[in-house]
Amino acid sequence: MRAPIGHFDHAFPAPDHLDELVGPVADAVRGWRGETPAERIVYVDTNPEWADTAVFVEHYGKELLDTSANCVVVAGRRGSGTTLAACVVPSTARVDVNGAVRRQLGARKASFASMDVATGETGMEYGGITPVGLPGDWPVLVDPAVVRLPYVLVGSGRRRGKLLVPGGAFAELPNAVVLEGLGVAG
Repeated sequence: MRAPIGHFDHAFPAPDHLDELVGPVADAVRGWRGETPAERIVYVDTNPEWADTAVFVEHYGKELLDTSANCVVVAGRRGSGTTLAACVVPSTARVDVNGAVRRQLGARKASFASMDVATGETGMEYGGITPVGLPGDWPVLVDPAVVRLPYVLVGSGRRRGKLLVPGGAFAELPNAVVLEGLGVAG
């Protein structure tokens, strides 16, 4: 199959290549309940040595810079409680952790989760965390710019491989909140 964005040698409907995905991501694709058909989620094989954004777009297509998103794990704290959440913003933006995220989570303080917490709680590799397959009780905060894109490149749960997901599907994820002001110009 031809990838809907980018220039990839190997692109497949994700449900046909669950063995390429980490457990939680494979489970989420297998049990997909969104209005967007799971077959429209595409897995593309990529070289993990080209994961740096500048190198990645050089090899797979410069247009990917404008059609990719980052998924970061944040921790919101209030008193002795901590809420973990995921934030999905365009790769050209940064997450407004101390403004939009803190307010949405009702937290006194918010920060990026440590690498150990992010990987341990998601079951995914650092640098490949994706909003597809996160723990079911986590809020998934999504910038509206991501939802508006026809297709978005995000991690696959591993450093090798990516997912190409229709933008509207991010609003269909469990506990998704499309949040104005989440991403700010970086």
